[in-house]
Amino acid sequence: MAILLNGMDLQETTDLILAMAHSGDMLDLTPAVPFAVDKHSTGGVGDKTTLVVEPIVAACGLPVGKMSGRGLGFSGGTLDKMESIPGFRVNLTTQEFLEQLRSVGLVLAGQSADLAPADGKLYALRDVTGTVQSIPLIASSIMSKKLAAGAQAILLDVKVGLGAFMSTLEEARSLAQLMVSVARMAGRKAVALLSDMNQPLGCAVGNALELKEAIATLRGDGPQDFCEHCLTVAAHMLLLGGKAGDEAEARQVAEKALREGLAWEKFRKLVIAQGGDVKTVEDPSLLPSARLITTVPAPRSGYIRTVNARTVGETVMALGGGRAKKGDPIDYAVGVVAHHKVGDSVQAGKPLFTVHANNESLQAQACQQMLEAHAWSDVPVEPLPLFYEVIR
Repeated sequence: MAILLNGMDLQETTDLILAMAHSGDMLDLTPAVPFAVDKHSTGGVGDKTTLVVEPIVAACGLPVGKMSGRGLGFSGGTLDKMESIPGFRVNLTTQEFLEQLRSVGLVLAGQSADLAPADGKLYALRDVTGTVQSIPLIASSIMSKKLAAGAQAILLDVKVGLGAFMSTLEEARSLAQLMVSVARMAGRKAVALLSDMNQPLGCAVGNALELKEAIATLRGDGPQDFCEHCLTVAAHMLLLGGKAGDEAEARQVAEKALREGLAWEKFRKLVIAQGGDVKTVEDPSLLPSARLITTVPAPRSGYIRTVNARTVGETVMALGGGRAKKGDPIDYAVGVVAHHKVGDSVQAGKPLFTVHANNESLQAQACQQMLEAHAWSDVPVEPLPLFYEVIR
């Protein structure tokens, strides 16, 4: 509470982060690879970026060792999306993590209990004392785990808006600057991107639905905004890892890996290495599928003014696709697909969104919530930017 009220300066925050990181094992990746890069997103709605970005980066010869989390509240979790694949293992031993990083160049696992255990204790305290929103404490939670996980370079994707924990650009900038400064003081390279989360990223929200959209993107057929977001993030990671001289070159390298199918092949290898049934990613119709699928038409003509990301995330959570508290079971099959972005011109009667549900009453409720998530305008609306700033 004192930290929430008074804040902490950079040295105090760094000292806390290093103490938390050293409260457990500090992973050394150098026996497996000489240099590895990691990525962290502060959480959002429809944010399946890791599933595409990391195979792109790994396919360009830059190893990626990532420990991810599960979804909580309206924000989805990377592990839940990958566990839509039957057999996919996220609980790897340190030895398995290092061996896979060496042989495949890509790992996507759950956080080991031995990494930054103080974070788990402090997070539980923040939860019950109403201090979750403190920026130094958010930074310490994220960066202690990143430092303990061993990567020499870290890309931070800091979300801003209705569907993010940082609702204003000012808050997001403050958090991003703090994390980049802490990384530098701890001897790591870091870049933060401030990205929009006022509307869902891509179209699909829900575990298996997002996995299907990520697979489509890896095979050259994903939503334009999501593909652009992934290529931008991948380019910054390649720059951090010294795989390109400037942003334009890094972008070309990333596009080539995606276009030539190298990223898709790397994703397949990731699935196989962690015990997943590769047939289900080669044929996504085999992934979990909902019993009730309803497409709702636009109730009027006009321009989309808002697709409220938080409302969309809460809708999917209510369908059973998210957790209200840690340990809740989730339904991998349910979710929604929003067919339009802010700024789109839509004719009455054209598909507006599709709800995937396994329960009739929840389906009806979700349709109503999704209608409420969309706001309309009679005059043209500017599309939302994908990114606001880069903080180095």
